[in-house]
Amino acid sequence: MVIADVGLAELLWTTLWLFFLFMFIWIFIALISDIFRDHEMSGWAKALWIVVLVLFPLIGSLIYIIVRGPGMAQRSAARQNAAKADFDDYIRQTAAVSGGGGGGGSSPVDDLHRLATLRDNGTITDEEFEAMKARVVSG
Repeated sequence: MVIADVGLAELLWTTLWLFFLFMFIWIFIALISDIFRDHEMSGWAKALWIVVLVLFPLIGSLIYIIVRGPGMAQRSAARQNAAKADFDDYIRQTAAVSGGGGGGGSSPVDDLHRLATLRDNGTITDEEFEAMKARVVSG
């Protein structure tokens, strides 16, 4: 059998090598994406970093992380904050267009439904309901 020829130590050693290989590929992709996403770096500097990373992957990666590591974290945080701000703006625009939610963006139908619920719960009287209903319907 083929499996009988592989011992536990060889299996663990292979697993460890695969782990480090995948970790190195992940770091390499992160570095390449950081290079291309950095708008402050010139095209020549980007090309030079790519050449260094391709020719000397391990040493180049370590040098890049040492030299530009703090900037990587700042750029990543700035991208996340920009994405969150864009998402929040989208949610606000969608809520304003659909008229959903509470407060000033609600539709007259929603207001009438809330008034009916308040009247049914006994929170407001029939006269108060009619007065508020007239205000909602008129404008």
